[in-house]
Amino acid sequence: MPAPVSNSPRIRLFKSERLEKLTLISPRTFALSWGFMLPLIALVGWINAGRHPDTAAFAGLIAAGVIAWTLFEYVMHRYLFHLESDRPVVKWFVYLIHGNHHASPNDPLRGLMPLPVSVSVGGLVWLACLAVRGASGTWLLLGFMTGYVTYDAVHFACHQWPMRGRIGGLFKRHHMRHHYVDEDANFAISALFWDRIFGTHIRSLKRENTG
Repeated sequence: MPAPVSNSPRIRLFKSERLEKLTLISPRTFALSWGFMLPLIALVGWINAGRHPDTAAFAGLIAAGVIAWTLFEYVMHRYLFHLESDRPVVKWFVYLIHGNHHASPNDPLRGLMPLPVSVSVGGLVWLACLAVRGASGTWLLLGFMTGYVTYDAVHFACHQWPMRGRIGGLFKRHHMRHHYVDEDANFAISALFWDRIFGTHIRSLKRENTG
């Protein structure tokens, strides 16, 4: 399948060519990188488990990590990525991490999180998981990062692929409404139920405004 191409010119974020390259990532690099790193995290967790691994407990930790990611995704998108401030440095930071995506939503090399950011955040999350659960915290990390990879893949697909199927269309419509109907709603991308729980689903908001 050929790589998707954006028709709009790419927004430049840094004068430095080296820094600019760090803001870009191709879908192939993303797939190869996380296709290697997720099994590596699982391997580290398995080695730390010792001779008598509790597979049921580890499965529970992975599931907890995935759920934690979905909530993290929603909170970050709603409160950090759309943070409003009069301070120039804050405005610049928000534009750097997310605002440029709204300005040029179909750029195929900015539809996925660059590795310097995702790996760094993942490292901090790993430290937090180890602090909470000890060695078994690696399984929490595995669930969290699996949730992240799923989120990024769904987000990329929403912008680059037609997604005409029933399920794919549901995700695409939900996210496109965030971009083109109301940027202050439909914050969830991989776990759409959070918008209904927190009252930020566009249809729910319309019913409240007209009810």
